[in-house]
Amino acid sequence: MRSVNVALIGAGTVGSGVIDFFARRNGRFSPVPGLEIILQAVCDKSEAALNAAAACGCRVFADARAVLADERIQVVVELIGGIHPAKEFILEALRRKKFVVTANKALLAEQGEELFAAARENDVDIFFEAAVGGGIPIIKPLREGLQVNIFDSVYGIVNGTSNYILSEMAQHGRDFQPVLAEAQKRGYAEQDPTLDIEGIDAAHKLTVLARLCFGRKINFADVYYEGISQLTAADIRYAHDLGFCVKLLAIGKASAGGIELRVHPTLIPQDHLLAHVQGVFNAIFLHGDKVGDLLFYGRGAGKEPTAGAVIGDITDAARHADSSAGGRLWGVQPAADTAAIRPVSDLEMKYYIRFSAADEPGVLSRVAHILGSLGISIHSVLQKASPENNAVPIVMMTHTAKEKNMAQALREIDTLPVIKTKTVSIRVENL
Repeated sequence: MRSVNVALIGAGTVGSGVIDFFARRNGRFSPVPGLEIILQAVCDKSEAALNAAAACGCRVFADARAVLADERIQVVVELIGGIHPAKEFILEALRRKKFVVTANKALLAEQGEELFAAARENDVDIFFEAAVGGGIPIIKPLREGLQVNIFDSVYGIVNGTSNYILSEMAQHGRDFQPVLAEAQKRGYAEQDPTLDIEGIDAAHKLTVLARLCFGRKINFADVYYEGISQLTAADIRYAHDLGFCVKLLAIGKASAGGIELRVHPTLIPQDHLLAHVQGVFNAIFLHGDKVGDLLFYGRGAGKEPTAGAVIGDITDAARHADSSAGGRLWGVQPAADTAAIRPVSDLEMKYYIRFSAADEPGVLSRVAHILGSLGISIHSVLQKASPENNAVPIVMMTHTAKEKNMAQALREIDTLPVIKTKTVSIRVENL
């Protein structure tokens, strides 16, 4: 029986799920014959968390440096999140030739190339299944079973908080702020929800997915992102009337012209598989040249699903934590080059536009003139008879137009005296 000793740094929501798993098994488990994995040490600042860890028989520490210096530890699990000091802890673990498991999508997105270079240099590996999609197995398939594929697109609903909010707004006609407050009360949203509702969390995850799908160095700074805080129940209702639903979609596309990476509210057809992903669930839709379309769907967050993904990575790390198996990097090899990123301003797509205008003649002609002068043609117009806040809501769907032209058109439209509130635009994606 070969034993592998594991140390956990960070015993928060996901970390406590890992501790619970080991506690139910007296601090150790054997995933395959001949291998025993032992939770040797837990490090956290919380005394309550350390007491819970001590109850399952492992050593507890308040200082991560003591854990990292322990030569008996072969696998280090980092679950504290954020960039610092997580980066320093992982680099130190790698320098000491320990395998690393992490769920830290922000760190991987912003500093991943440095971390994987350090892993290669020290002949060890980093496992990060829980960084994207919670309990959904997506990283390992991309690193292993799907490597032969050339992917040209990845679409993801990868933030459960935003998807829960949009689902509630669509199903019950509620506006954004009350649903956000409810999500916070139910534990689906942080007290500071900025990372989730402004698209930053999804952009981190898209960076990781794009690095694996497209095999290029992806800089997080090159990912365009917008959030959902400006959407209203009316926009979601009007989109439904037009045959669409609204999702915060992470989109990556590769073509001869470069790679586009963007996260933003998106209209998608109601009959697409992603349109049926509700609540806190996540889904990732891929297209590869060998396998065609693939959909990965499941619980994208939460203590148990995410802890399960971490434990799966611990098992993989333990199976390879010896001198003959290190340095494989499981599909994360040095990228050939940095990706050529297509600026969002150069992209072409269709748009949903809603503006609130004074109820007087000539409004449509003035708006249409601005759009036409920038080469944007109107596909359809939906005008509601009943005014809202002393203005008439008018919804337009456009034909394909260039993003920079649409941005200019919206700036000009919003200067018209007949426009009462800022115009809302949502991009349309034909999946």
